[in-house]
Amino acid sequence: MKNESILVSALNACRSRLKAFIRGRMAVRDEADDVLQEVTYQLMKIEQPVENIAAWLFRAARNEMTDRSRKKRELSLSDLDSDADFTESELEATLFGVPQTPEDDYLSALFWEELEEALAELPPAQREAFVKTELQGYSVKQLAEETGLSCQTLLSRKHKAVLYLRVRLHSLYDQLIEG
Repeated sequence: MKNESILVSALNACRSRLKAFIRGRMAVRDEADDVLQEVTYQLMKIEQPVENIAAWLFRAARNEMTDRSRKKRELSLSDLDSDADFTESELEATLFGVPQTPEDDYLSALFWEELEEALAELPPAQREAFVKTELQGYSVKQLAEETGLSCQTLLSRKHKAVLYLRVRLHSLYDQLIEG
C-alpha cells in the first residue's frame, strides 16, 4: 500500500507535464487521454521498485504512443476494400478451408501459388520469420529460442514481411473480391 501511495504522489507531481507531452504528440485528444490512462494503469501494475518514476512514465507514454501508431498503420484485408461484396470470412474460408467447389479449389491454388512467389521475393530472414510464425505455428518466443535472435528482431522482420506481402498480394485480393 505504501508503494502505491508513492506511485500516486509521483504521478500527480508530473501529471500535467506528462499530459502536455502526450497531447503534443497525439492528434486526437481522446486518444491522448487514453494513452495517459493506459500509462497510469501500467504504473499501478508495477511490481518491482522504479528508481525514477517520472522517467519511467515518459518512456511508457512514448512506447504506448508508438505501439498505437504501429497498430493504426497495420491494415487488415477488409480495410483495403470496405465496399467488397465478398466478405473477409468468405475469402478466408475459400482460401484456407476445405474446397467446396472447383472454383474454390482453383482460387485456393492460385492464392498459394502467388503467396509462394511473393515469399520467394522476400529476404531470407523476413521469409523465415513469416513462414515459421504464420504458416508453421511457431510462437515468436519459440523462434527466438531456436534462432538465438531477440523477439523484437523477429517481430520486426515479420512486420516487414507482412507489409511487403500486403502490397504484393493486394491486386490478387482485388481480383478475388471482384470476380
